[in-house]
Amino acid sequence: MVARAYTVAFEGVSARTVEVQCAVTPGMPAFSIVGLPDKAVSEARDRVRAALSAMAIALPNKRITINLSPADLPKEGSHFDLPIALALLAALEILPPDAVERTTALGELSLDGSLIGVIGALPAAMTAAEEDRILLCPRASGAEAAWVGGCQVIAAGSLMDVVRHYTGQAPIQPAEPGEVIHESGARCLRDVKGQERAKRALEIAAAGRHHLLMMGSPGSGKSMLAARIPGILPALTPMEALETSMIHSLAGLLDEGGISRMRPFREPHHTASMAAIVGGGRSAKPGEISLAHNGVLFMDEFPEFPRGVLETLRQPIETGEVMVSRANAHVKYPCRFLLVAAANPCKCGYLTDPARACTRAPVCGEDYIGRISGPLMDRFDLRIEVPPVGYSDLDLPASGDTSAQVAERVAAARAIQARRFAESDGMRLNADAEGEMLDRIAMPDAAGRALLGRVAERFGLTARGYHRVLRVARTIADLEGAEKVASTHIAEAVSYRLVGVRET
Repeated sequence: MVARAYTVAFEGVSARTVEVQCAVTPGMPAFSIVGLPDKAVSEARDRVRAALSAMAIALPNKRITINLSPADLPKEGSHFDLPIALALLAALEILPPDAVERTTALGELSLDGSLIGVIGALPAAMTAAEEDRILLCPRASGAEAAWVGGCQVIAAGSLMDVVRHYTGQAPIQPAEPGEVIHESGARCLRDVKGQERAKRALEIAAAGRHHLLMMGSPGSGKSMLAARIPGILPALTPMEALETSMIHSLAGLLDEGGISRMRPFREPHHTASMAAIVGGGRSAKPGEISLAHNGVLFMDEFPEFPRGVLETLRQPIETGEVMVSRANAHVKYPCRFLLVAAANPCKCGYLTDPARACTRAPVCGEDYIGRISGPLMDRFDLRIEVPPVGYSDLDLPASGDTSAQVAERVAAARAIQARRFAESDGMRLNADAEGEMLDRIAMPDAAGRALLGRVAERFGLTARGYHRVLRVARTIADLEGAEKVASTHIAEAVSYRLVGVRET
């Protein structure tokens, strides 16, 4: 008799079904696992044997073979423990085989039979729902998996609880979704003294998801401004929250099954490796750009990142997804994020202050900013200078709009874009618009076209830069509630594009 259970193997944010087959046959006593298992899966036989022994279940003196099908798909992780135990118990006729076959299971077994939470319960539940199966998982992962809602989730505390459930002795109630995490304490934009132009740029960037580069001397408030972006962004929609949580589930970042409606804000250090930023490692795990999906990726000290790391951002910025290719895995992750970068004007940081600049000015500034390649610089829709704030300004009372007021305008502009792109495939915000759609929604009036033409000729705008100006102008018009893009919108969009650009 061959008993079957089902589990999943992860490929990016998707989970592929794996059939766990168990055969107990006469022969030399042995317990083998085949089907391209990694070290953690191969060690499952010892954990399963110890867990069954703790339950006073003795294995027969026969040959036990576990096959993980498809056999050519790499199997990684300790979550294969529970489905292997289920298939074995079904083969020993301790559990009903029919009930086990209707279940997708994942979970790590402790030596005493208790179940330990594992990563990836959310994407596993998605696959179980698509195949109309029940999901069986550890109690620690139940609240996370229950968010899918398309399948019944049974969250057990131990293997003994699983046996009692399937034999009808003590049925386990389906798990309930975890709490929606309402994060508080967002920093207010009004706390920033001065920097009104920078605040305006933040609002435009948030409204249309336009990538932003801030350049200024140390202490001018670049990091302070970036830290306030989450407070002006709208909450994640239910679909966006599910997309983001699936990635965070694979990274083990979901807290007790709760799903946050706050957009991610990731700020990696400039010493981070390429695998940490883009994704990779032995199992091709998601990197910071994917963990920032639907949120913000803030890269402080931007020129200090390794050149190779910076250059790998170019393709994900354009496509909104990244392919992580390794010898044993080719995994695609979504990474549609708002990139906010901060940089000093030079190595010492005081290029614009004659009294404090080093003797190598202005060459040091050209060398330092030159670490950012032209093609990457061209992908920033907004480039602004953040000047130092005078001591007298710090004593003035807070001015400008609060984060809540700015957030209302950003939400209204995004609502306009949601209606605009409701019928389009893959476009959500103005930053995504291209081709015929961009021509239709962002074509300026005659004065605006003439202005943009003069700027493109004088400063040598690339075709990419030309289109990015149009997208920013469309967002500025949306913030004003204007139906058409006017010359004033083009003029403001162009002003954010010319920082660091020389005339041709």
